[in-house]
Amino acid sequence: MKIVFHEKYFNSEYAWDPAASPGRLEGIMSIIAENEDYKIITPKPATEEDILRAHTHRHVQNIKTNNLLFELASLAAGGAILAAEEGYNGNPTFAVIRPPGHHASADSCWGFCYFNNISISLLKLYSEGKIKSAFVLDFDLHNGDGNINILTNRDDDFRVKILNPYSSGRTGYIKEVKVFMEDLKDIDIFVASAGFDQGIDDWGHLLYPEDYYELGNLMKIYSEKLCKGRRYALLEGGYNHVVLPKNIDSFCQGFK
Repeated sequence: MKIVFHEKYFNSEYAWDPAASPGRLEGIMSIIAENEDYKIITPKPATEEDILRAHTHRHVQNIKTNNLLFELASLAAGGAILAAEEGYNGNPTFAVIRPPGHHASADSCWGFCYFNNISISLLKLYSEGKIKSAFVLDFDLHNGDGNINILTNRDDDFRVKILNPYSSGRTGYIKEVKVFMEDLKDIDIFVASAGFDQGIDDWGHLLYPEDYYELGNLMKIYSEKLCKGRRYALLEGGYNHVVLPKNIDSFCQGFK
């Protein structure tokens, strides 16, 4: 399984928020480095052309006022694109990127997000004629409003179905995801907005490591059923540095 990562993602100086806190990624990369199942690949920054498929020129200029933030947000978007390309080619891929992106809309952003990594990566594939549809599973604790704002009710023929599960119990949560996937059809690629702040020891106090394994496995099963296994996932939330590596590894073991 491919893991997208760049050493610059360790830089915590671009913002003062939980997603940028020092030590958030070190544990993740430590557990990945110890497992031969994972192969780390290094991204390049997204081009401005790539970013402008999802965002307005004004929004890009606003982010550019902070040079480091623009550099790292562009590199995160580039990591998302690399993960999408690998996923499209049949290689399950998880991108350990930051800043996250699912709260970034075309002309605004909040919630530790700046560029919408999911949208930028999917629209890159769409612009190249590779896909016309996608399914986004956003299992972050917080609703991915940016994903919804950019990817739904579009003027072109790109169709995206998005699920932000809302069930309050862990059994019902997994069942909700499975039932939704069972109803999918004509999907060209699966992607997860993979936030881990629903974890039992994180903000949401809901999901256990085995639940994240099941989410990954459902992505695997239904992507293999519907779109030749094309799937990738991008890191969003998750703020307990002690349990985050285990939860991500559990998801990837189901997803690979």
